Amino acid sequence: MRYKEIFMKRAIQLAKNGLGFTSPNPMVGCVIERNGIVLSEGYHYKNEMYHAEFMAINNVKNKYLFFDCTLYVTLEPCVHFGETPPCVDLIIKKNIPRVVVGIQDPCEKVKGLGIKKLEKYGVEVIENVLIDQCRILNKRFFTFHEKKRPYIILKWAQSDDGFIYSEKKKYNWISGIHAKQLNHKWRSEEDGILVGRKTVLNDNPKLNVRKWFGKNPIRIFVDQKLSISDSYFILDGSQHTIVFTDKNKENQENIEYVQISFKKKIIYQILDYLHKKKILSLIVEGGKETLENFIKEDLWDECRIFICKIVLKSGLEAPKIGGMIYQKMNLDNKDQLIIKSPI
Repeated sequence: MRYKEIFMKRAIQLAKNGLGFTSPNPMVGCVIERNGIVLSEGYHYKNEMYHAEFMAINNVKNKYLFFDCTLYVTLEPCVHFGETPPCVDLIIKKNIPRVVVGIQDPCEKVKGLGIKKLEKYGVEVIENVLIDQCRILNKRFFTFHEKKRPYIILKWAQSDDGFIYSEKKKYNWISGIHAKQLNHKWRSEEDGILVGRKTVLNDNPKLNVRKWFGKNPIRIFVDQKLSISDSYFILDGSQHTIVFTDKNKENQENIEYVQISFKKKIIYQILDYLHKKKILSLIVEGGKETLENFIKEDLWDECRIFICKIVLKSGLEAPKIGGMIYQKMNLDNKDQLIIKSPI
């Protein structure tokens, strides 16, 4: 593997440390190398904090070491002022002669402008190194900016014979403990989690992160007539919650009421609002009707299904979804996880 691919691979590895913490910013990793030796590393570890390039550059105390070095970064350096100054200006100021970029930034404020400015000031720029891996790294960020909606993950658990619920056997959770822990890990990585009204009434879910370290996602559900009482966990005010309704109601502490039209397609109104709120990713946990509405509209980017070693024989059938299986794994001799993507 050539030098530039080796160091970009390391930059990708560093960037992944920011998963669940950088939104609405992308995950970015940076490596500074000279003569095949790493001088410094950095990654963007939290929103509103310094970017990966700044972290890596500031770790180099001897400014003369920048002579003939190469800076590797997974995403095009920013050129605009946000919570932090432009990384492009810092690279130019430090006289770094070469920059290797994984992929161009899709954000309208950048989108090639960072690369153009670097080249204008004499910096050699090498683009599209491990571009596919860099795009996958920030699949949420790219979906948000290109499709103008969050990255959507559908998730459910079903029995070995294809049911998600049985009235004869009222299982609230049919999968095992490892699947539950993994589910909470996923919640910590995404911005929002959405369930249907029936799921709230039947399961009274907390939709928080109890079995993993990390932030709680924003809870989202639809309650047209505001019929769900505040005795349910989802309205306890313990974490940011968004309720879509046709009623005009004042917001409460940590609870946001959003009035929409139920004569129009609800999903598109929800996604438009979440895009405006800069919510990059969304887990849809159910129930069946909610999941099938997203499938029907072809509004999903990833589907995660737990196949549980339990037979229900009858009940509510699991949603049917196409797509391509790109990952399978077994969990604790009880469950199988299947992850799909659209074809």
